[in-house]
Amino acid sequence: PGLCPGPAGAGGPRPRLLVRAMGVTALLSIARCAPADVLNATVPTTGLTVTRDLAFGPRPDQHMDIYRPNDARGLPIVVFFYGGSWRMGSRGMYLFAAASLARTGAVVAVPDYRLYPKSTFPDFMADCADAVAWVAAHQNEFGGGGGLFLMGHSAGAYNAVMLGLNPVYLRAAGSSPDVLAGVIGLAGPYDFLPITDKKVVPVFPEPGPVMQPITYARGDAPKLLLLTGTDDHEVRPRNSERLAARVRELGGQVELVTFPGIGHTGLITALAPLFRWRAPVLRTIADFIHANAVKPGRVAVRYIGPGLAER
Repeated sequence: PGLCPGPAGAGGPRPRLLVRAMGVTALLSIARCAPADVLNATVPTTGLTVTRDLAFGPRPDQHMDIYRPNDARGLPIVVFFYGGSWRMGSRGMYLFAAASLARTGAVVAVPDYRLYPKSTFPDFMADCADAVAWVAAHQNEFGGGGGLFLMGHSAGAYNAVMLGLNPVYLRAAGSSPDVLAGVIGLAGPYDFLPITDKKVVPVFPEPGPVMQPITYARGDAPKLLLLTGTDDHEVRPRNSERLAARVRELGGQVELVTFPGIGHTGLITALAPLFRWRAPVLRTIADFIHANAVKPGRVAVRYIGPGLAER
């Protein structure tokens, strides 16, 4: 599951003209697919510095983009992993998510990682770990230093949470989960045996507990924020519910937030201004980050209803 990719050149002139020409009603009709170009065109990058194509490893596909406020200094930094069933996606599709989050007062890094069939589990985990280790070592160069957070949607949430729970990946990359201030998972698959999705089966050639994030739940893990929607029929809310229950049972810190009426794609598209009215996903994430940053910027606010205005 992931966003439906639009034409190349996200955020270019053609998508922006499309947004000007189409009314809000017409745009809402594409909500089920939410082409990335349209979403990206709704998020201005004024006031932000965007650094593209930074190499975090020797391979051509080991690159990331970083979004940050122009005056960034000592801000929390977020490494965001996109979803797509570990088969599709690219960092350029998620400008709308990264820029929206950067505007809340964070530095946001969006790395690419190897996808199937080029990669299967656990190879893509090594790419994600390399990206996090690179960001941890270079965060101050981009205005970070306020705490390192991992975040992902769908398959990307799996990647982020697995890195936070199972220390083997970051240690192999020369880092450690101890550098993490928190982990944020949006609609992630954390406890999904047996695998029944035909798209996902070949990604995990030897399925078993070793590839389930819930297997590595522990009381001393980084703080977790798990978001899910009641109408998610692609990655069922029970994934987040079971992981949250297990972490709490072991004495860990986890916050589970469920958004009524929100589906799988709707959870990530709610970060874009066009769909932010549907649920305060962005605010919930930003409050978690700033409440747990080295220098918290504001007090966390709980979700109290689908009609709550975005702050």
